[in-house]
Amino acid sequence: MTGTTALPNRQSVVPAPASLTDARKFLIFGVMAFGQFMAMLDIQIVAASLNDIRAGLSAAPDEVSWIQTAYLMAELVMIPFSAFLAQALSTRWLFAASAALFTLSSIACGCAWSIESMIAFRALQGFTGGAMIPTVFATGFTLFEGKQRAMIPAILGMVSVLAPTLGPTIGGLITQAIDWRWIFFINIVPGIAVTVLIVLLVRIDRPNLAMLGRIDWLHLAAMAIFLGGLEYVLEEGPKQGWFEDRGIAIAAWITLVGFLLFLERSFFSTMPIVNLSPFRRPRFAFACLFNIVIGFGIFASVYLVPVYLGRVRGYDSLQIGETVFVVGIAQILSTIVAARVSQTVDRRITIAIGLSLFALSLWMSSHMTSQWGFAELFWPQAVRGLAVMLCIVPSVGMALEGFAGNELRYASGLFNLMRNLGGAIGIATVNTWLVDYARIQAERFGEALGRNPETARQVIGALAGQIGAITPDPGRALLMAQALMGRLVERQALTIAFDDVFRLMSWMFVAALVMVPFCRPPREGISGAVLAEAH
Repeated sequence: MTGTTALPNRQSVVPAPASLTDARKFLIFGVMAFGQFMAMLDIQIVAASLNDIRAGLSAAPDEVSWIQTAYLMAELVMIPFSAFLAQALSTRWLFAASAALFTLSSIACGCAWSIESMIAFRALQGFTGGAMIPTVFATGFTLFEGKQRAMIPAILGMVSVLAPTLGPTIGGLITQAIDWRWIFFINIVPGIAVTVLIVLLVRIDRPNLAMLGRIDWLHLAAMAIFLGGLEYVLEEGPKQGWFEDRGIAIAAWITLVGFLLFLERSFFSTMPIVNLSPFRRPRFAFACLFNIVIGFGIFASVYLVPVYLGRVRGYDSLQIGETVFVVGIAQILSTIVAARVSQTVDRRITIAIGLSLFALSLWMSSHMTSQWGFAELFWPQAVRGLAVMLCIVPSVGMALEGFAGNELRYASGLFNLMRNLGGAIGIATVNTWLVDYARIQAERFGEALGRNPETARQVIGALAGQIGAITPDPGRALLMAQALMGRLVERQALTIAFDDVFRLMSWMFVAALVMVPFCRPPREGISGAVLAEAH
C-alpha cells in the first residue's frame, strides 16, 4: 500500500463504494459537507462581534484577538493529524467524535466566564472541528467516481470559501438580534444532528485501534509547536513590529526548531502521525504551492474589504455583512460554472481564466476612494467570487486525483493545510503592507502640506469658521478644525494604502500565471489504476 510506512493496512483498507446507492452516497456526503460548513463558519463568525464579546467578558483590546488566533492555531494542528486519526478510529467515529466535541466546545464558548476561558474553549473548538475539513474531502473522492466526482471539488470549494465569507454577517445578525453568546449556541442543534446521522449512515472503512497505542507523541508535539508557533508569529508579528519584538523573535526560533523536528520525525518515525509521501508526486506538490497562492488571495481579500468598510467608511457589522455578501452569492453561481467546465475544459485554461479574473477584481478594488460603498464594490467583489471557484475546483482535482485509501487522507489533510497557511501568510502580509503604506502616504501628505502651508492654513481656517457657527469659543473651534483636518488626512492616507495593497496583490496574481503550464492533467488511466489497486 502506498503512502504509509510501517502502517498496518489490513483493517484500514477502504472498501469499494459500489455497494452503496447513489442516494446513500449523496446523503453521507451532504451531512459531512454540512459539518465542514459548521467548522469553517466558526472561523469568522466572531469577527463582527469581537467588541461585544470583549465588553461581555471585560477583556482588554489586545486580548480579544486571541479568540480568533486560538481557534486557527488549534485547527491548523488538527487538519494534518486527522488522516492518522481516521485510520485509527475510522471515518465514521472520527467525524462523529469531531462533530460531538465541536458541539460541546461551542456550548462551552457560549458559557465562557472570562477571556481566558473563552480562549481555551475556542482552541478546543478549533482542534475538534478541524478534523471534519479534510475528512470530507477524502470521503468525497472515495465515494464518487467519474462525473459525480467532478462535482466534489466544486461543492467543497464553495463551502470552504463561502462559510468564512458569511461568518461575519451571520455573527453580526445574531449578536444584534439576540446576544453574542448565541453565535456559539446555534451550533447545538445542527451539531447533534450531524453526530447522530454520521453514526447511523457512515460505514465506509474500519478502525485500527492498535495505532492509538503507538502514536509518536514527539512528532505530534513538534507539529503542534511548528504550526501553532507559525500562526502566532504571523498573527502577532504585524502588531509587534515583527522581529524587533523579542517575544516574536523567540517564538520564531522555537517554530523553526519545531519544524525541523517535525521533518525528522516524518522521515524516520516508525509510526508518523503525518505522512509526507504525497509530496513525492510533483503534481501534488505543485497543487499545494498553487493552493497557498489561492489561500493568500482569498483570505487576504476577504479580510481587507471589511477592514476598509469599518475603518474608512465607519460601517457597523450589519452594513459590512450586507456589502461583502456579494462575494458569497457570486461564489454560489460560479460553482455551477466551475463544475461544468472542469469536466469539459482543460484545467490549464480554467485556472488561467480564474487567475486573470482574480487579478482583474483586485485591480478594480485598487481604485477605491474614501466614499466607496456597496454599489462601487459590487462588481469587484462579484468578479472575485466568480474567479475563486475557477481557481479552487481544478486545484482540488489536480491535488487529489490518483490517490486512494490512507494516502488520499494524508493528501487531503496536507492540501487543506496549505490553503489555511496561505491565508495566514496573506493576512499577516497585507497587514504589514497596510501599516507601511499608510505611514508612507501620511508622510507624503505632511510633506505636501509643508510645501504649501498657506493652503493648509486656509483649509483649517475654513473648517474653523464652519465649526465656529456651532461653538462660540474661537480657540476651541481652531483645535477642532485641526483635529478634523488630521482625521481627513489619515483617512485619505489609509484609503490610498488600501489601493496600493490591492494593486500589489493584483500583480502577484498576474505573476502566478507562470504556474499555469504546470497544471497538466494526469495521464490517461493513472487515476483508475491507482484506485483499482487500492481496492
